Amino acid sequence: MQRVKFIDLGLIDYKQAWDYQEKLFDSVVQTKISNRNLSESKQKITNNYLLICEHPHVYTLGKSGDEQNLLVNETQLKEKHATYYKINRGGDITYHGPGQIVGYPILDLDNFFTDIHKYLRFLEEMVIRTLAEYGIESGRSEGETGVWLDVGNPLKARKICAMGVRASRWVTMHGFALNVNTDLSYFNNIIPCGIVDKAVTSMDKELGRKVNEEEVKEKLKYHFAELFNCELI
Repeated sequence: MQRVKFIDLGLIDYKQAWDYQEKLFDSVVQTKISNRNLSESKQKITNNYLLICEHPHVYTLGKSGDEQNLLVNETQLKEKHATYYKINRGGDITYHGPGQIVGYPILDLDNFFTDIHKYLRFLEEMVIRTLAEYGIESGRSEGETGVWLDVGNPLKARKICAMGVRASRWVTMHGFALNVNTDLSYFNNIIPCGIVDKAVTSMDKELGRKVNEEEVKEKLKYHFAELFNCELI
């Protein structure tokens, strides 16, 4: 059973969290590169991490995204107390902000399974199982990463969790963003994930009440450990 270090960063500036991710990611990659020149008995074990946090209002654009999906200019961003970053994950544009639980698994998939498709499906399944504990039925939308509600009804389909990852040498970074008590009006300033015909939602909107975010984190951790057959330390 693999061990994964769990770190709750709390409310943290997006760039600060990104830099921290890069630091951990680079350390794991460097360990793997060094191991190539060592006999198996001398190779170092690579570390795995699960970072959980919240961010102040921020929009991030993935490397395959279209900048035109950001519908506000620099002045309007300042008025909304929001920042904007072009980043090195997959996917298009998304929003992070208070009331949203963001998770960044930095895993050496050589310790688990070398399959990015399976990795993304496991992250989705973790969220699907967590939502089910609150009576929220969710699922996947074919060809679109993330977790959705009423995906079979084009008029009602809405996204509750966005995902975008980067992987190099089978080491992952970036991850998922689950809307818990999120101010959804901030999504009006973008075309979320570049998808024009589907709405976004949150747990509090679906349930009609505020949700205990610490409780949601614990449920996410439980399902993550179960799916990845790991111990969170």
